[in-house]
Amino acid sequence: MHLLPQILFILLLGATAYLVSRRVGQISRNILLGRPVGRRDRMGERWKALLLIAFGQKKMFKKPLVGLMHFIIYAGFLLINIEVLEIVIDGLAGTHRIFAHVLPVAFYAFLISFFEFLAVGVMLSCVVFLVRRNVLKLPRFWKPEMKGWPALDANLILVIEIVLMVFILTMNAADQVLQTREFADNHYYKTGTFAFSQFFVPLLSGIESVGTLFFIERFGWWAHILGIFAFAYYVTYSKHLHIALAFPNTFFSNLNPKGQFENMPAVTREVKLAMGLMEDDGQEEEEVKFGAKDVQHLTWKNLMDAYSCTECGRCTSECPANLTGKKLSPRKVMMDTRDRLEELGQYMAQGKSKEEALAMGDTLYSERYISKEEIMACTTCNACVEACPVNIDRSISLCKSGNTLRWKKRMHLNPGT
Repeated sequence: MHLLPQILFILLLGATAYLVSRRVGQISRNILLGRPVGRRDRMGERWKALLLIAFGQKKMFKKPLVGLMHFIIYAGFLLINIEVLEIVIDGLAGTHRIFAHVLPVAFYAFLISFFEFLAVGVMLSCVVFLVRRNVLKLPRFWKPEMKGWPALDANLILVIEIVLMVFILTMNAADQVLQTREFADNHYYKTGTFAFSQFFVPLLSGIESVGTLFFIERFGWWAHILGIFAFAYYVTYSKHLHIALAFPNTFFSNLNPKGQFENMPAVTREVKLAMGLMEDDGQEEEEVKFGAKDVQHLTWKNLMDAYSCTECGRCTSECPANLTGKKLSPRKVMMDTRDRLEELGQYMAQGKSKEEALAMGDTLYSERYISKEEIMACTTCNACVEACPVNIDRSISLCKSGNTLRWKKRMHLNPGT
């Protein structure tokens, strides 16, 4: 009977690992639908970008208070996972607070207190962010593309994070009370008091039934870890996938100056021939297609950008076209690209080949996804690129039709025309 919780935990952990790995595989296949692009140069600069922008949240601190709150949530997510690691080991081994048995008591109490400090910081920050979205109604959170699921997704994540932190504090408070009680099979090792959950101890101390306290502690433990498992799978369908993808996305970001364009070799050759700068070698050029019509004409990095989008709307709030009332929203372009990728991924999951999947549904550049009106409104000013907190390079994945010599590799409606 004592093995039943362990068996259940192992089954749930295995199911979560399977579902998450399958979903990660699908996302990887979707991203690899894009064209190859080399991003293995200037490794020192790439590591610097990863550390400063993804890990250090550099761009978020352009607004210091918001940046600090976001950093607290981010740091809480990373560091509280140390306590989650202990929970996972306990679940697998059938132990209880195994780290408390191998670390000095005072140090263990300090660690848990530190995690509780982060938990409270996460809760307060999430409440502020909920107020900003739903009470103050910041304009960038209420653009047309944010209606329905995107708005619900953002609110759900904030509420889930608050609830998960409540479960941690509840578990710790009940644990502290049980440490003072004597009952059969008492494995509640005395750890001392914890910084914040100790204030909930008086509320639970009046409960005389050890069984009730045990239920509260176990409920907090199971609710927290099951919430983590559910969150791990849910986030692969959420804008919060950027929690993981921000790191590779910034590492492989475009390091060239934002105004720099790359020449298409075929166009460069034609210009040089026309200007007499080179001799015609008589070689026939392959058919040249300008721009992109669907996701397979973009690079894999463009597609990773779409999955990395935080939907924060900083790009759209800085876009001069959007500010003047035009239809273009750089955030929507990323969301539409991700939606089209998901559509293709579902077709391929049904056994369709890449070619068959691409032939189904509307292309990325259609009225259903990104319209001609949106594309034509882009000024290629790169304000969106400068604002993006995860270094999405929309200047590569969004451009109006026009002089191909001017924008070279950038997107164009109806390639080959």
